[in-house]
Amino acid sequence: MGLSVDYYFAPQSPYAYLGHARFEAIARDAEAKIRVLPVDLGGKVFPVSGGLPLTKRAPQRQAYRLVELKRFSDWLGVPLNLQPKYFPVSGDDAAKLIIAVDLKDGTQAAMRLTGAVMRAVWAQERNIADEAVLIALLDEQGLAAARLEEAHSQTVHERYEVDTQQAIDAGVFGSPSYVIGGEIFWGQDRLDFVERRLARG
Repeated sequence: MGLSVDYYFAPQSPYAYLGHARFEAIARDAEAKIRVLPVDLGGKVFPVSGGLPLTKRAPQRQAYRLVELKRFSDWLGVPLNLQPKYFPVSGDDAAKLIIAVDLKDGTQAAMRLTGAVMRAVWAQERNIADEAVLIALLDEQGLAAARLEEAHSQTVHERYEVDTQQAIDAGVFGSPSYVIGGEIFWGQDRLDFVERRLARG
């Protein structure tokens, strides 16, 4: 059995979306265990790490972000709407739904749903803050609609809080972040380093 990777992300993150399938393939090839850990990036992580919500960033940074997203979308062959209809969008409900699925259906199901949620934002013009959309995504992934109700449970809420604090304690400040044995790799553009780290065992 390979190493374990703590996969910290915000479900609405474009860079997490761009890297999601590639990360999953890298982890699978390395026989690494993935811990699926959606976190409250804007509400909890940014305030203690110096991060800013997109709308509060300098115009130069906002403009360059669009250039980089286009570059990576083209390079990776991953379809991405640069300015989707439903963004910025709260990722809290989707994050808790992913946690509920992880708890009841396991890591693979949680990873499938995560990918579906990210595609909904960045490729399909769907609103992941809308419960009807979340129910549809569950159905499309062959998952029980009951997971939506479970996502509102105290158990799931507490896990979201714990995982977010764990991210802060680990030094995470952006999405996606991959943590292996305490070593942080920030951004989907660091996946080559993740792959090499997993290969070392």
